[in-house]
Amino acid sequence: MLAFSTCWNNSRHIDGEAMIEEIVELGFSNIELSHGMTIAKLPGIRKAYQRGLFRCSGVHNYFPSPVEVMIDAPDAYEFTSHRENDRQRAMDMTLRTLELAAEFQAGYLVLHMGSVPMDSKKWTKPLTAMVEAGEGRSAGYVKEKLAFVRKREAVGPRYYGRAIEALGKIAEKAAEYGVRLAVESRSRFEDMPTEREMVALQEHFAGNPWVGYWHDFGHVQLKHNLGLLDHRQWLETIAPHLIGGHVHDVEWPARDHRVPLTGTLVYEELLPFFPQGCPLVWELSPTRDAGQIRECLGKWRERFPGLG
Repeated sequence: MLAFSTCWNNSRHIDGEAMIEEIVELGFSNIELSHGMTIAKLPGIRKAYQRGLFRCSGVHNYFPSPVEVMIDAPDAYEFTSHRENDRQRAMDMTLRTLELAAEFQAGYLVLHMGSVPMDSKKWTKPLTAMVEAGEGRSAGYVKEKLAFVRKREAVGPRYYGRAIEALGKIAEKAAEYGVRLAVESRSRFEDMPTEREMVALQEHFAGNPWVGYWHDFGHVQLKHNLGLLDHRQWLETIAPHLIGGHVHDVEWPARDHRVPLTGTLVYEELLPFFPQGCPLVWELSPTRDAGQIRECLGKWRERFPGLG
């Protein structure tokens, strides 16, 4: 099932109905209601939904945004925070989002689980700069990358425990609402969970039908480009837990949320791991041109006729 995220045009609209109409005009009838949404857009979205303009494939936490957060900041509150008040706010906003997901008959809720207290300016960003400079195979790069991995592994357990505790509570409510929890792969190694932690998380909830994995093509490709994983091998490992994915392309080495089929991703190698009929959501930068989206949507449907 092909769908489209409101993250592309949310910031350009005051009225939620007009926002939905613009996406439908691109050629999409399935829409993911994404983070960054002001509560003022909800009446218009409801009107568009009641008109039958779209089907809600899923919702991305937090929806709508916390009223006190003035920018699009899905990580404003984290389940891993050392501040108890922040963890509670994250929980409260997530449970509210679950209610709305059920109202729109969404199949899933995409979740960010948090991060560990490591400054990406000291780790991910310098490594990315080295790769961009052609130093990705140098001894210096390997040394820095290994130091990064060791540090991340050392500090991870406390924050992983908080994430698991929160997810357990949310899963109880998800079962009541009939909405699956899709734990998303993240773009930074500082984020929670890493791939090793993701496997452990999925094993922890083995047998729970309401918890699964959400694959972000661009996020995982960024880690692939840093030599932190192999994209195809990772998908092969995590495939039994797949719910769906955010589809976007990557310009080497670290510009993501580009229109599919315009970057470096080889979808033919990756898409076979996804279950038939699962949601594949185009999640694009607001800077992407509508004409380019329509053009690439046509190419996508020609190349992948069963996934359009």
